[in-house]
Amino acid sequence: RTVGRFLGLNEDLIEAIALGHDIGHPPFGHEGERILSRLCREHGLDSFQHNIQSVQFLDRFERKGRGWNLCLQVLDGILCHDGEANGVRLGPRRDKDFATLDREMTAKGRRPGLGLAPMTLEGCVVRLCDTIAYIGRDIEDAIELGLVRREEIPPRCAAGLGRSNGSIVYTLVTDLITTSSGVRQATPGDAATDWIGFGEETAALLLELKEFNYSRIYRNPAFKPDFERIHACYERLFNHYMEQLARDPEGSDPGRSFLHSMSEHYLRSHPAAAVVRDYIAGMTDEFFLRQAQRLGCEIPRRICLPN
Repeated sequence: RTVGRFLGLNEDLIEAIALGHDIGHPPFGHEGERILSRLCREHGLDSFQHNIQSVQFLDRFERKGRGWNLCLQVLDGILCHDGEANGVRLGPRRDKDFATLDREMTAKGRRPGLGLAPMTLEGCVVRLCDTIAYIGRDIEDAIELGLVRREEIPPRCAAGLGRSNGSIVYTLVTDLITTSSGVRQATPGDAATDWIGFGEETAALLLELKEFNYSRIYRNPAFKPDFERIHACYERLFNHYMEQLARDPEGSDPGRSFLHSMSEHYLRSHPAAAVVRDYIAGMTDEFFLRQAQRLGCEIPRRICLPN
């Protein structure tokens, strides 16, 4: 909202996109997404992607399939948020309608690497701010876990962006506003300046900091034992629910706590694997682990469930 306010954009649209953009994340974030995606492909479904799932939840699953009657611009911003991509400058593709949204969801499901541009500058703001939100926060979490030390942050990044989450967020937000405001004020209404982004130096530092996060945090071998246990939990739960649905759909775990709230169209059109996908994708980390523990799975050592 702060970025949108300074750029004269629709703050309510920005907030609506931001609130819904990650609602489709399965348990354990992007690692969970990779595991669930593989299980989906093994059962004849498209790859799982949390941005597609977010749109599905909000537009096609909630309220027995009626959805929340969200406008196209919100749903498009959620689908196209993809803050994990390395974009540092974004311009909207404004010529979209609901048919375009359907086509892009289908295409993205079949080609996970497909890049989609939001149809509004508000959607572009959310996509860039998604990166701002996690890049420094993940470093703070990694320091707390003992994976990295603050002194190990690349010197150029520490000098240019900051050494704490607060300073990194402040620097990136300020640069995004300053750079984007300058471009938009130069030639108002010109399609060539219909974009927002970071300055060249800040963009280079941000990409360097991302590389640091990937090499030292996201791909850190210290997580391997935990990831292996999470993989095993996913496999066990997915297969267990498939077996339950084959034996007794109404008496299954998905049947009792998920299918009763779905529309008749959903029940007719979704095979068992899609039901299991959607059921698991809607779980919190804690609920997921409790269900896995109930089946005898070993949960990650770093996680202690509350009594």
